[in-house]
Amino acid sequence: MKIQGKTALVTGASRGIGRAIALELAQQGIRRLLLVARNRQRLAEVAAEIERQGVLVVTLVLDLTQIVGVNIAIARAWRTYGPIDLLVNCAGVAHQAPFLESKLQNLQEEIATNLMGMYTMTRLIGRRMAARHEGTIVNVSSLMGKVAAPTMASYSATKFGIVGFTQALRGELARENIRVIALLPSLTDTDMARGLHLFRWVLPMTPQQVAKVLVAKLEKNSSEILVGWQSHLAVWFQRFFPSLLEKVLRIAAPLSRSKSFREKQNRQQATSNRKGFWRRVLDFGFLDLVDKRLIKGLIKL
Repeated sequence: MKIQGKTALVTGASRGIGRAIALELAQQGIRRLLLVARNRQRLAEVAAEIERQGVLVVTLVLDLTQIVGVNIAIARAWRTYGPIDLLVNCAGVAHQAPFLESKLQNLQEEIATNLMGMYTMTRLIGRRMAARHEGTIVNVSSLMGKVAAPTMASYSATKFGIVGFTQALRGELARENIRVIALLPSLTDTDMARGLHLFRWVLPMTPQQVAKVLVAKLEKNSSEILVGWQSHLAVWFQRFFPSLLEKVLRIAAPLSRSKSFREKQNRQQATSNRKGFWRRVLDFGFLDLVDKRLIKGLIKL
């Protein structure tokens, strides 16, 4: 795809990889950019930076989990600014925790944004692209969409889902002359990643590196774009030595939260054992030797 003179829509454009992709598209000659994110101030800052390069910019402050609002905004934008040639689904959230400590609301947020938000936007833009028999869709997954890792179960599940969704869509939309691409960067130094416990031996990439690889590969017929040598190495090990890779990931996984979880379990077990001892005292009928009220007090400790 030649991006010069085209119109692109980028979700998650206010920060991280989405912001870097928007800036790189501007530098490489895109004509108009529609930037989507929830944070109005950050979005305005990115728009101002891009406008200085002479690119037309439209900001859409949207929460992708609000389907009705997204439908209305996209229909209005297509009617006002014309067809969208390139869609980059980059909006996403990540929560990290050992599975037994994980929270349902975090999983629901990841599914709502990473999967349902991507689905909603792709459906709205994809139908309009199909009517024109032309377009390109890029779904930003992750290396964790190919190689799952401890403490990232729910995030990996959504990223695996993006890869599967992209693969299915690629086969369906090829007859409509629509390319569907999966972008799979390894760990990237973004605001989101800084809130995570990093895996040992993993060297973060910059968002700018990811953006440059994507834009360079758009002109080729790649169906999946792996970014970084670590991604290629991990996928190669996953294919030929999956058991070895699992062992390496267990060793590399952050232990701090898992350790605290085990310590919490040990404290709970010790408390349970103490209560169990005094219950056995009661069961053995030693009430003549020990004040019943004292024992009941000990059980409550």
